[in-house]
Amino acid sequence: MTVHGLSSPFSPLSDPPLQIAIVGRGFSGLMMAIALLKSVNQPFRLRMFDPRPIISGGQALATARSTEILNSRARDLSVSTGEPKDFTRWLQANAPFREAVSAAIPGFGQIFVPKATFSDYVYQRFSEALAQRKDVTVQMSNEGITHIRHNDNGLFTLSLADGGEAIYDTVVLATGYGLRAPLETAEQDMDARLLERAETHRHVVVMGNGLRAVDQVLQLRDGGFTGHITILSRRGFLPQPHTRMPADAVFPTQPMPSQLRKIVRFVRDACADAEENGWSWQAAMNGLRKRARTLWASLPPSEKRQFNRHLRAIYDSHRNRLPADVHARLEREFASGLTELKRGTTLKRTPDGLLVRWAGQSAESHFAANEVIDCRCLSPDLKDPVVVDLLEAGLAATDELELGLAVNPAGELLTPKGRPAGLFAIGPLGLGSLPDIDLVPEIVTQAYAAAGLISVRSLPQLQAS
Repeated sequence: MTVHGLSSPFSPLSDPPLQIAIVGRGFSGLMMAIALLKSVNQPFRLRMFDPRPIISGGQALATARSTEILNSRARDLSVSTGEPKDFTRWLQANAPFREAVSAAIPGFGQIFVPKATFSDYVYQRFSEALAQRKDVTVQMSNEGITHIRHNDNGLFTLSLADGGEAIYDTVVLATGYGLRAPLETAEQDMDARLLERAETHRHVVVMGNGLRAVDQVLQLRDGGFTGHITILSRRGFLPQPHTRMPADAVFPTQPMPSQLRKIVRFVRDACADAEENGWSWQAAMNGLRKRARTLWASLPPSEKRQFNRHLRAIYDSHRNRLPADVHARLEREFASGLTELKRGTTLKRTPDGLLVRWAGQSAESHFAANEVIDCRCLSPDLKDPVVVDLLEAGLAATDELELGLAVNPAGELLTPKGRPAGLFAIGPLGLGSLPDIDLVPEIVTQAYAAAGLISVRSLPQLQAS
């Protein structure tokens, strides 16, 4: 599918347009496209590759049911740099949504909205940005990418799954956690599965302890399932609640310690001080997040590994929080006795359950279940053939902990020597280099930074032509 701006985009007498490829059409990909449309003043052709035949707000949004709620407040979800209230203004202009929100709420910035609502907003802003660019063509391609080659002339050749090739000035990887094509399930088919489960299943195990696991538990109940649910997690740290009203960032201004053990004590003291002074630990954690990137960069690899082994699950449970109402509902689930949390390591799937090593035990045990749903936290797919290819060609390197690809704040891939490779990786692919780069505000900032670099670097080519 090819779409254009307001009129025929290119004149045969004009300079040749830039050729830009984005691999991925989830939130990171669409956000990158929006940033390019708003930041790159030169004419360009954009081709967006994704084997999935959908355009969506990303993996977390593409399969969302209408009852699923985002865990970030509306005030933090603008896709327009310099316009932090853009999303809340969009909500206020949405009459059906405005009527559904309680009149007692003083403002739209503090509310939590369904994932599907945010996805609609992202796609509308993309469509509007494209409509303003009569000098831009956007093509949506369902072909997979098998190879990326850096040519001697500085351009990039993409090998396509159908055997074709295409050459681009700039390539942006925006695959989120990977580009595995999911099984498409129609809404009516999903409802039928929920009904069948409600009637025949007695015990469902949900693997994981993050937001996806909580979403799955509540979806099961919304679908009519009345049996037993076990949330199985290695660490057992579930998402903590947001405050009911927004918690502005509060954090000590003095320099933080340099050793991880002392940093942990410093953060705990900051949370306690916030509580004592009438704020909340959430406010202190929001303040910590503003310093997380600098703090992470300052840690030596040994302490980063220690954090990853022992503290990341705790940190994630406090940064990826649940709306207060959703957290209260989860608490009621546990109080009912029909949902429980167990700590253990999954060793193997079996036809009728799981082989598990329970926390504190060395023996393996069989854990029976009618169904197992894997909602464990995702990590970037470093075994994807394209990623492996880039690593072997020296066009990319993994971060120190091999959690993702090494990138700078603007999303440029770094070579094993730490130099920019001319390629970009936006969003969760850089999670090991940039803490919180899986969150909307950070992806938005990074996308505009990348688009700014692409715009500046393209100018000499146009002046020389």
